[in-house]
Amino acid sequence: MKGKKRETNRFITDNPSRIKNPSNKTFRNISSIFIFAALCIFAVIQLFPLYWLLTFSLKDNYEIFGGNVIGLPKVWRFSNYIKALTAGKVMIYFTNSVIVTLSTIIIASILICTSSYAIVRMKWKLSETVFIYFLVGMMVPIHATLLPLFMILKKIGLLNSYFAVIIPYVAFALPMGILIMTGFLEGIPRELEEAACIDGCSIYRIFFNLILPLIRPSIATIAIFVYMNSWNELMFANTFINSDRLKTLTVGIFSMVNENETEWGPIGAGLVIATLPTIIMYITFSGQFQQSLIMGAVKG
Repeated sequence: MKGKKRETNRFITDNPSRIKNPSNKTFRNISSIFIFAALCIFAVIQLFPLYWLLTFSLKDNYEIFGGNVIGLPKVWRFSNYIKALTAGKVMIYFTNSVIVTLSTIIIASILICTSSYAIVRMKWKLSETVFIYFLVGMMVPIHATLLPLFMILKKIGLLNSYFAVIIPYVAFALPMGILIMTGFLEGIPRELEEAACIDGCSIYRIFFNLILPLIRPSIATIAIFVYMNSWNELMFANTFINSDRLKTLTVGIFSMVNENETEWGPIGAGLVIATLPTIIMYITFSGQFQQSLIMGAVKG
């Protein structure tokens, strides 16, 4: 018995972490409180711009530039949203942005999936060269392509059309998309395709019925990046489209600023309308967004 007690005491002495110390519990509680307070402050800082934008959209110029800059509006001017949708043509701009963004996501996803599959799975001499060629596109600054793209689109007659912005958006989405997609495809065992080939599946059936369902997380990752880059883009849309009928939301709201007198309330309402799709998508698909971004980072 004495031997067992000695062994127990020696085990406790060699493992001081097993001794319950009340001060450690107090320290953990205090640190948890500080961490929670810091996270609350960080959340307030992150959410404050949304609060300010929402209150900004319900005020007139006097309140915006007067003493009530941060506080709630004295008069809730929901008429600013009506002005933005009617006189400001925000609904037309919103529809144009939806058309451009959806078209870019669909076209870019198709090209990225097929190109990446050809690079990773098909055996041909220039596969590595083509892959490097696509990756070089990530090194090209967007601003450096503005003038050449303008001249090319003008020469082929695509200015003031949806394709004037869809084509550049798709082109700049390909390098990053192919980099992510090739990483996903390299993680898929080749034995699956070999078994399908033995069963008599053609290359198209293997791609659409076998590979495409497996790479859905990567497609979600690519769609997220393409959406963020296309929906908020201003430079190309402002340069390549001049017609009010085809302007996207960012350009349309930018054009609401007048030289002489500007009503900032309707502009704030337009910005709220432009922000709503992103907020709704994040609230609805926040888990899938985070999972797809993490998987894309690991695979890429």
